[in-house]
This record gives sequence, C-alpha cells and structure tokens, in this order.
Amino acid sequence: MKKIPKYSYLINFIGVLAVFGILAAVFESGIFGTRTTYFMGICTTACYTIIMVASLNLVVGCMGEFSLGHAGFVSVGAYASAIVSGLLTGKGLPDLALFVVALAAGGLAAAFTGVIVGIPALRLRGDYLAIVTVAFAEIIRVCFCNFDITGGGRTMSGILKLSGFYRSFWIMVICVTIMYMYVRSRFGRTVKAIREDYIAAAASGINVTYYKVLTFTVSAFFAGVGGGIYAHYMTAMIPTDFNFMYSAELLSEVIIGGIGSLTGSVIGAAFLSALPEMMRQFSQFRMLAYSVVVILVMIFRPGGILGQWEFSLPRLLRQLRGRRETALPLRTEQRKEA
Repeated sequence: MKKIPKYSYLINFIGVLAVFGILAAVFESGIFGTRTTYFMGICTTACYTIIMVASLNLVVGCMGEFSLGHAGFVSVGAYASAIVSGLLTGKGLPDLALFVVALAAGGLAAAFTGVIVGIPALRLRGDYLAIVTVAFAEIIRVCFCNFDITGGGRTMSGILKLSGFYRSFWIMVICVTIMYMYVRSRFGRTVKAIREDYIAAAASGINVTYYKVLTFTVSAFFAGVGGGIYAHYMTAMIPTDFNFMYSAELLSEVIIGGIGSLTGSVIGAAFLSALPEMMRQFSQFRMLAYSVVVILVMIFRPGGILGQWEFSLPRLLRQLRGRRETALPLRTEQRKEA
C-alpha cells in the first residue's frame, strides 16, 4: 500500500477546517433567520450518524461481514453515557469535560459488549452472523425495557444537553480520522487480507478470530460514541428507538455511500440524514420519496456513490495540476501551428 506523505494529512485538515469555517459563518450570520437552529440540528444529526455509519463500515467494508445489529452497540453507548453524565452532574466538572467522560464511558461500554458478542459470534460468517447480530440487538433492547436505570421501557428523559453542532463536528472529525488510520494500519490491512481469502489468511498463520474481534470491538466503540452524542443531543430516548429498522437504516447508508469507503460513509450518512428533513414539506409522501431516491441510487450506482474510492484533497490537487501541465504544451503546439 502506497505510503501517504505527512503533508497530505495537513492539506486534508485545512480542507476540513475550511468546511467548518463555512458552516460556522453561515450559522453565525443568521442568514436562515429563525430556521438557523433547525439547520444546525440537521447538521448535528448528520455528524453523529456519520460516526455510526463509518463504524459499521469497518465491519461491512473492511472486514467483509454482514452485521444487522449495530443499533445494539449504539444503544449501549447512548444509555451508558447518559447514566454516567447523570451520576457526575454537580461534581464540579465543566460541561466539555463531562461530555468527553460520558462519551468515553459510552464507547468503552459498547466496546466491552462488542468483545462479549464478537468472541462467539465472529466464528460464524455470512447469514449466520447477521442472524446472531440481530438477536443480540433485540436482547439488548429487551433488557433496556426492563431495567429501572434505563427507564424500564419508558422514556429516559432529563439527560443533559451537552451535544451541539460545533462539538459534534469536531468529535466526528476525530473519530473518522482514527478509523481511517486504523483501516490503513497493519491491523486494517490484515483484516482486509482475511476478507479477501479467509482460508489463505488462516493458513498463513494469521489469528483470524483475534483480528476480527479487534475490528468488531473498534467498530462497537465508535458506535457507542455516536450513541453518546445522540443521547446528549436528544436529551430523551426510549429503547424502541434502537430497533431493527434503525440497524437497517445504518446499513443502507453504508451501502449507498460505498462499502469499504469511509468517505462514502460520510456522504451517505449526511445525504440520507438530511433527505427526510428536506422533504418534510411533502408531509405524507416524504418517506415514499426517500425510498425512491434510495432505489434510484442502487439502480444507477450499485456499488454506492463512491464505491471503494476514498476522496483525498491532495490527490485532487495533484490531478488538477497534472491536467494543467498536460494542457499547457498542447496549447503551445496549437499556437505554433496557427
């Protein structure tokens, strides 16, 4: 795998900073008037959804396994972070520190759950693994419906509102960056080798179960972080919010963005998060339009919007510079011929 120069990360960071600056300037200027808060809410929703979708792509794209229980890890992270922030309220911690501690607790709780589920489940493959993950998510949901600390099936309310667009954006950037670095590390390359040929990887001496459980745990951790942001933004939640349909929605965003592409996950999650809200004015037909758009994307782009391709600002700049350098001699020759 070609090594990425260090300056490429700097250029990409400048690009992210420019996107953040544009969004912040638009929101702070109040150009949308009373709807500014509404649009900021859509962007916040897109931020934590991107974390969830990108984490699922580690399993589906990088590891090549089919998981339909990702909402279970999201719910573990959401409830764990909400409980921790409630216990630490009034202990003298600043809001930002409290938020970070709560997200870390949610991520660790989800990662621990990922280890427990992954060790037995990841010995299975294909449809069998999908069935096990669905069962896991349903077990978690039923447990949360019967625990008093999670509301006992009722709405868990009174959660501190610690999430906002600015915090969610930078947490999303950090999480996606770490996941991207993991995919490009030797761990990610090993998992991709397992994905390409399971038998050959095992015959080469690779501890297949270890690397699959590790990736599954990393995925669960970031799903828990996304759930923590969700909990502290919505400030109220109920176990039925994290049902099978939520897992299917996250999986559809992975597929539409592009399996194996974290950039595609960003685009797919942002697009499908904003689409229902943008179509809210159609009222009764907005979910129908949402489904039609998804079907059209799958017909004309079956590999997803980006496929397995990763967007890179330095690569784009190099391509533009190469085209310009190629075009200059052609223009010179055309002038000489004229």
